[in-house]
Amino acid sequence: MPKRIPLFSILVLLGLLSVQVPVSGQALLPYTLELNSEELEQQGLNLAQDAVQLVRFQQFELALPRAELATQLAPKSYQTWFILGSLYVQTKELDKGIDALQRARSLEPNEAGILFTLGSARFQKAEYTTAVAELEAGLKIKPNVPEALFDLGNSYYMLKQFPKAIAQYEKAVSLEKNFWPALNNIGLVKYEQGDIRGAIKQWEAAIAIDDEAAEPQLAIAVALYAQGDQEKGLSQGEAAIRLDSRYADLEFLKENLWGDRLLADTKKFLETPRIQASIGPNQGSPSREEISPQ
Repeated sequence: MPKRIPLFSILVLLGLLSVQVPVSGQALLPYTLELNSEELEQQGLNLAQDAVQLVRFQQFELALPRAELATQLAPKSYQTWFILGSLYVQTKELDKGIDALQRARSLEPNEAGILFTLGSARFQKAEYTTAVAELEAGLKIKPNVPEALFDLGNSYYMLKQFPKAIAQYEKAVSLEKNFWPALNNIGLVKYEQGDIRGAIKQWEAAIAIDDEAAEPQLAIAVALYAQGDQEKGLSQGEAAIRLDSRYADLEFLKENLWGDRLLADTKKFLETPRIQASIGPNQGSPSREEISPQ
């Protein structure tokens, strides 16, 4: 599972708009249509609802122009700016997303989802200190959101504040016991700290929740191989790559927050003849980028 899990904002957008849509088609349209400001705002909110429905089906290209028009028709509604900002972030237009989200925040400073999404955008821009500040501000408003705690843990992890990262991951798991990516990332932290046994324990716990999760399986395989248990490591690595061949790409692993120590060991592992054979010509090959261990 990629570490950029679906944005918290996208998850909450479906329940964000509670306005009632007026019934249409009850009478013929007048010859001259005059809309007052309230009607224009309602039309904007209707468009925002359309955008949210399109998000359900991952149709971001269709949702985006509707969200943009919604902010023009309902510029004083934080919901329209929140939706637009979330879509910009989802489509990697991060600066536009931050601008729209800040507009939403100025209209509704106590909406935690806006802050969580700002934190996600800042994280993607590698502005980890600012991401921490935004996420913590959101968690003060709404403290028990596993996805936001996970993002906060990731931000601390990238700042190499490992104890704080683990604490946030553990909070996320305490709220959602099946949230295996948080357990997986505790393993990533522990590996970077040199606690290989502790890392394997966390990855095993993640697999106990989802036995088809390729990431913790490959991580264990690499750890076993690096510790000298080569046969078991290679066998488990082959199984992990069969589950999801993307994990045979070092760049993909880096995007998923694998640290320098684990990436260096993974590079050696992926270069072995058996793993190269399991990757196959149609599944791509691992990146040859040189990665130095910590």
